[in-house]
Amino acid sequence: MKRILAFYFLLTAFACSSDGDKPKTATNEPTYTLIFLDKTRSVNADKSFVRQKYQQALADIIEENIRQKGDRLAVYFIHENTAKARALNVTARTEMEDMVAASPTDREAAETEFSLLLSREKAVIRQRVLQQLVAQNTGSSNQETDIWASLPVIEKANETGATVKVYYLSDMVESVKGADRRDFQVRPPKGAAQADEWAKADAGKLKRYTLGSPDITMILPFEPNASVKENNPAVTQYWQTLFTELGVGTITED
Repeated sequence: MKRILAFYFLLTAFACSSDGDKPKTATNEPTYTLIFLDKTRSVNADKSFVRQKYQQALADIIEENIRQKGDRLAVYFIHENTAKARALNVTARTEMEDMVAASPTDREAAETEFSLLLSREKAVIRQRVLQQLVAQNTGSSNQETDIWASLPVIEKANETGATVKVYYLSDMVESVKGADRRDFQVRPPKGAAQADEWAKADAGKLKRYTLGSPDITMILPFEPNASVKENNPAVTQYWQTLFTELGVGTITED
């Protein structure tokens, strides 16, 4: 009996050790990445600085967030009909084998193969995303910038139960005509106080969207020496406050 118990404990210890030593290449919880590309007249992605910044940002986003089978990435265009402007939707297919009972040599070989296949899949995804970056929008939809319309898209992503990460490659200049909308092209907030006031007022209308706690990053198309008139800090202050009021997680400006 003692020998049987000893053997049982050895098996249990090995199983626990194997679980703890599983490769950390993949995690259990999938990531849902939302990328909103500004396709309005106020953002020129053909400009050298903007193109290089956005190409690098997109490469980094894919590298960080596509890690395992089930990770999703969607690209939406920001313009007058943002909520209906999905341009790309992909799901990672590369899967790490279950190597619980594998030898160290077999496990290392499996990890190497997984990394290679995942790198290839990332390269394909990166190419498809970059194609959307250079896509032109010469239609009338480039006249308005409806960033509010991204909120129901985030809400739907939150419903999947995945870890949601949101990236706006935009100047964040909301510009929609209408008495109950903001048009920062015509009337931007004059300072942080007014930006906070407007954001809190608007949050009352937008709290019908359940966003969860996604990480949000605003990647602005402005050079470091851009003037305050071009890169109005009160505009991003508005979004910082609005997103905070809506209960999102981390908010980053780049």
